Amino acid sequence: MKRALTIFLLSLSLPAMALEEGFTALFNGKDLSGWTKVNGTGEYKIDGDAIVGFGRNIKGNTFLRTEKTYKDFDFRFEMKFDDLSGNSGMMFRGLQKPGENGRVYGYQCEHDNRNERSWTAGLYDEARRGWLEPDKADKKACAAFTKQGQKIFKPDDWNEIRIVCKGKHIQIWLNGEPRVDYTDDSSDFTPEGFFALQVHGGDSCNVRWRNLRIQEL
Repeated sequence: MKRALTIFLLSLSLPAMALEEGFTALFNGKDLSGWTKVNGTGEYKIDGDAIVGFGRNIKGNTFLRTEKTYKDFDFRFEMKFDDLSGNSGMMFRGLQKPGENGRVYGYQCEHDNRNERSWTAGLYDEARRGWLEPDKADKKACAAFTKQGQKIFKPDDWNEIRIVCKGKHIQIWLNGEPRVDYTDDSSDFTPEGFFALQVHGGDSCNVRWRNLRIQEL
């Protein structure tokens, strides 16, 4: 009985990702091995168990991308704005245009700093098609997406995001609530690419991520 109680108490002290069988951490918690900064003038640093993206007078969108690429997966992480001064996002199946510092483009899970819109965990196609879900042409869908976002997004706390990609099917959840269910049947469908943390160009940005983990499917 005593041994069972000890095991139970130890399990409570473990980080959540340690309890998820089949998942692998994308950030080792010590340094940025396996990651490369590309494009703009934003910066990244490690603060405790988190990667922080930051900058002032940022020229161009900046990305901290994985060197490895991924196809189908269940990807989970937490994000938090230190302040709401700048927009951000999480690229997945990302690509780069040719050249030494080619422009990053492709699927992005939005991190929206504007409460009046509140489109965090929406699906954006960076430097390509723009918004995929919600569809900006569908005003009713956009209004419903904003209303849900305002209810479930935490502007001053950690938010849990889950992205699942299986072939052309893309799903995104925010704090346990479904946000995106999209099938990409277009010629721009991207089956494989990298993950990348975005610091959006502009006056200022302060955002952080932690518990980045993936199960390849």
